[in-house]
Amino acid sequence: MIKGLSLFLLLISFTVQAEQWPGEQWPVGAKISGAAVEALETYAFPPRDDNTRQGVRTDALLIIRDGQLIYERYAGPTRVETPHLTWSISKSLMATVLGVAYGEGLFKRDDPVSKFYPALEKHPAITVADLLHWASGLDWQEDYEYAPLKSSVVAMLYTRGHRDMPAFTADHDAYAPPGQTFRYSSGDSNLLAAALKSMVGPQRYPDYPWTALFEPLGIRSAAWETDAGGTFVASSYAYLTARDLARVGLLMARDGRWGDRQLLPKAWVAFNRESFAGYKTHQDEAVPGGHWWLNRPADGAAAPWPGAPPDTFAALGHWGQALYVIPSEKLVIVRYADDRDGSYRHNELLKRVLKAVQP
Repeated sequence: MIKGLSLFLLLISFTVQAEQWPGEQWPVGAKISGAAVEALETYAFPPRDDNTRQGVRTDALLIIRDGQLIYERYAGPTRVETPHLTWSISKSLMATVLGVAYGEGLFKRDDPVSKFYPALEKHPAITVADLLHWASGLDWQEDYEYAPLKSSVVAMLYTRGHRDMPAFTADHDAYAPPGQTFRYSSGDSNLLAAALKSMVGPQRYPDYPWTALFEPLGIRSAAWETDAGGTFVASSYAYLTARDLARVGLLMARDGRWGDRQLLPKAWVAFNRESFAGYKTHQDEAVPGGHWWLNRPADGAAAPWPGAPPDTFAALGHWGQALYVIPSEKLVIVRYADDRDGSYRHNELLKRVLKAVQP
């Protein structure tokens, strides 16, 4: 019995030691090569005239398999040490920071947001979970280049709402009861950032993304802009290198565990990866979870990325920013970009990456 127990403990020890985690640098695995890699690069890094800014332009592409860096390429002004604007990947980063606060017992998902952010008191039924599902019910227009004069997000980021983004959002009228209907909203994400300030307290808040998430993961490159009131612009303005963003992907791929520390509760990661019941098809390219995007069929439709496994999920941002996580394949993929014409397809890149990494 003693010998059997010793062998069991030895096997556990070997498994833990064999698992790869980044320290100051990522462990490097066998680099991928061959025709499938060339096909991937043909799609990801085509020639583009930057004077017209039309077509696909990948700034960085990085692939992690089983905790090891197996592919990395940069283009344009982006380098390995460049913190890149993540745009709406910032939303998923805020959800991850909130996961640490959730593990500290600072809030519950069904808490009313007005408990933490009283400026939302005219919408007292909105919960934290509603915001995480982009289902606040607030009448929000998430248009950019195509309807800037009617755009809530343009007004929030650049004109009348930029000094106090959560207050600008909270002042919107409702168009539906909270929790019933998905409507993508950068305002919802910034309300979460405002609620976090009360959850952790004003003393901890300015450093909280770093002390709660970035520093434990060994992330050294992160910068996150705030509005004039000191609230993190959770919708849009976090910057990280590709290698550092991949650390967040690895954390999520391993159910919130970093080494021997359960940084995020498993229940929080599971919530991030549950599709929102109020979602209807054709509202967006992927299915919303808890401030992450899922490769799940919804409302009888096919999965949005049929070339990738069904457990694929992602953090996505404007102009082609993407952090893809595929737990079943032990893959984390980071893509930074400057796409302007809408021709880039998540499914096409994922298909080519999966083919390139096959033995």
